[in-house]
Amino acid sequence: MITPNPSAVEGAHELRTPSCEETLLRARLPNALQQTLQSLGYNHFTPIQLAALPPMLDGQDVRAQAKTGSGKTAAFGLALLSRLALERIALQGLVLCPTRELADQVAAELRRLGSAMPNLKISTIYGGVAIGPQQASLIKHAPHLIVGTPGRVLDHFDKGHLNFDSVQTLVLDEADRLLDMGFADSMAALISKMPKTRQTLLLSATFPSAVDLLSNQVQTDARHIAVDVAHAEEVIKQHFYDVPESGKLAAVVQLLLAHQPESALIFCNTKLDLHELMAYLHAARIPALALHGDLEQRDRTEVLVRFSNGSARVLVATDVAARGLDMKTLALVISYELAFEAQTHTHRIGRTGRAGETGLALHLVSNREHERAQKLNAKLEPMIRALLPNKMLAAAAMQTLVIDAGKTDKIRAGDVLGALTGAGGLRGDCIGKIELTPTRSYVAIASAEIDGLLKRMRGGSSTKASAVSAKIKGRNFRLRLL
Repeated sequence: MITPNPSAVEGAHELRTPSCEETLLRARLPNALQQTLQSLGYNHFTPIQLAALPPMLDGQDVRAQAKTGSGKTAAFGLALLSRLALERIALQGLVLCPTRELADQVAAELRRLGSAMPNLKISTIYGGVAIGPQQASLIKHAPHLIVGTPGRVLDHFDKGHLNFDSVQTLVLDEADRLLDMGFADSMAALISKMPKTRQTLLLSATFPSAVDLLSNQVQTDARHIAVDVAHAEEVIKQHFYDVPESGKLAAVVQLLLAHQPESALIFCNTKLDLHELMAYLHAARIPALALHGDLEQRDRTEVLVRFSNGSARVLVATDVAARGLDMKTLALVISYELAFEAQTHTHRIGRTGRAGETGLALHLVSNREHERAQKLNAKLEPMIRALLPNKMLAAAAMQTLVIDAGKTDKIRAGDVLGALTGAGGLRGDCIGKIELTPTRSYVAIASAEIDGLLKRMRGGSSTKASAVSAKIKGRNFRLRLL
């Protein structure tokens, strides 16, 4: 995203004056967007924004390639918002994403950038949740922008809930992942129903031949912009360890205990490997969460909530299941086995070393993976078995509370915060990330404060009830530890 004011960021470099190019580009944005950028303390554009935003504002088709975390979302977000005619109650922009998690993240960024634009309506449309509330919202008041997954967006169009006649801009975000996850047919069906004169923006961290073909099919005279495609070695340190297949499980434990990461994402190529690794970690008394394609949507949501809010330090995932997972800070990535494709390897390591932080990516390579390692120009290192002073992985700093109330109950994050600092007696700095879904609210609480909070919410009782009652906006809702 756009770089925030360095003076407000711990450990940042000294504040520099915006360049002439940045000043001119900012002046091209509507006043409401300029005001928002100023209020958020965003003084500078990232390289991909400087390169891609001008042709996007000119209405050109653009295919932008940059590494994960480089600011692509804010680039197309500012372009989308700049073209809106808010007085028109009609859908004017559509962003297609590969997963509901990414759709939520993109929509949140668009809402933040557009916070000074009056009456702006942005709808998120994806599967895995009830279609009824989405239908009611679309019919009651057409949104200016939709961010969603192709399958559910196509469902709504086929049912007559959407009209594409006024769509000016189509965005295909993470295009390589959209194709990897089998959305080619749904995207083709949607695009065939859109105005031919639209602007199409295609963004991707990698550009395999399938993405090139997609660009040629849906874009016209597209500008190809590639900035910071590779992950700099000084930002992400990689190590490739030569490990026998039989030693990989123990190697993962050794790496976790040696590095004691605040957060670690471990990639497995298969669900079989994932389940075997999870069992081994459990036996080694290392708490870990699993993310794979067989999870129900609510279970998937809760796994991602716990990992992203600091309630769990280790997440074991398959590549497909981890699509859309976006953390601003991720200390460590481990490949239990090397990815089969170079672009998948790029996506893996791109999870760390973001938002100005350095990252670490460690890869376990057995004999049968040496050919894959050579294609990555990897330098194999021996795995040194060291006696570790830390026999346990430190416990997570946070735990997650679930409140059985959410957006449909008209609950806001501020309401939850008020209840926990009021009747709950918590200090504000003991409360972490608050995430709201239609029916639930998830709150990260400092682990050391959990027992006291639950006791106060039980009215001082020392009984260990699994759930307590929390009063929010004058109503009682169930609250429990996840």
